[in-house]
Amino acid sequence: MTTNPPLRAAALAALLVLSTPVPAAPVDDAVADVRHEWESIKYKSDAKAQEARYEALAAKAKKVSATFPDRAEPLIWEGIVVSSLAGAKGGLGALGLAKQAKALYESALKLAPDALDGSAYNSLGVLYYKVPGWPIGFGDKAKAQELLQKALAVNPAGIDPNFFYGEYLVETGRPREAVAFLERALGAPARPGREIADAGRRDEARALLDRARAEAK
Repeated sequence: MTTNPPLRAAALAALLVLSTPVPAAPVDDAVADVRHEWESIKYKSDAKAQEARYEALAAKAKKVSATFPDRAEPLIWEGIVVSSLAGAKGGLGALGLAKQAKALYESALKLAPDALDGSAYNSLGVLYYKVPGWPIGFGDKAKAQELLQKALAVNPAGIDPNFFYGEYLVETGRPREAVAFLERALGAPARPGREIADAGRRDEARALLDRARAEAK
């Protein structure tokens, strides 16, 4: 018995659809562009040039967020860039930027709490333990721990949530507890397309692990 030609053509068309790669959505491309530039600034550029480059990237990231107002991912990356700019700037100006980043992460959490493997929880938690507490800033170590643990619940094997929870534990005087999380960060699965960030974060994790082990003795 022969196959009906129209049926054969339909089956071939369906096979082609299934085997053709789906192009990335415009928002994914835009976010990836911001992410790649951030990685280049953080891990490949001279420290003296970082502030100006982060400032330019923050303006670019803000446009991406405005273009896709219903998506959490651009807000998260805008927050990361603004947080990085705060770190590079330092001084009194950094606190205003930290508050701006906090608002961006909170907006992202309202849209999609688990976006980018819970990165908004992670990044907001980092702010809460790095920013001074009242009356200077909004820092809150207990709130930081709550948020960082939420990030770990979403992405328990991820390099970033394990690294930053380890860093939090070291910075709050619990280096012995930090060791396991930093070791987990070093053993985290590689992220396709994130080779620069993974290599840089592993270097940071190794250095912090050495510190944690020394302080835990």
